Amino acid sequence: MEKIKKNLEERSKKSISVLKEDLNTVRAGRANPSLLDKVMVEYYGTPTPLKNLANIAVPDPRTLLITPFDPKAISEIEKGINIANIGINPSNDGKCVRLVIPQVTEERRKDLTKTVKKMGEDSKIAIRNIRRDANDELKKLEKAHEITEDELKKALDDVQKATDKTIKEIDDIVAAKEKEIMEV
Repeated sequence: MEKIKKNLEERSKKSISVLKEDLNTVRAGRANPSLLDKVMVEYYGTPTPLKNLANIAVPDPRTLLITPFDPKAISEIEKGINIANIGINPSNDGKCVRLVIPQVTEERRKDLTKTVKKMGEDSKIAIRNIRRDANDELKKLEKAHEITEDELKKALDDVQKATDKTIKEIDDIVAAKEKEIMEV
């Protein structure tokens, strides 16, 4: 039973961390280095994460400044940003690449909040699937007479409490991101 609870906890934490990573890629009109987490750059024939090739700074709330360790890589970095399709056009001055994040319109903010809600709902579905798997394993143990009916009932309650706690955490994360998006 402990193994089942531990598995439930680990899978729940993974789902939440995936949600956080996905939400970091949602552009809220603010410069955030995590916007570039999924940008890959072709560097000497090898796809390399941008963050391994350059320093990424935020000089002001709407600008990202990318300073490559190797100045020859600037054109490749620009190409990688364009291929990643993050919706921002890079500009370079020969030494660094600048990304100016455009102001987000009210309509676009509403679309972004819908996207964020969908991501949150997908995470909740994943959590419910994890709960179902844990419940099925517990019921198999009871069927095989490895645990009693009372132990099963208590374990199912524990699984439900853990699920409720995780879903509340997801709701809080989504609400915080929606608030961030709707700030002007």
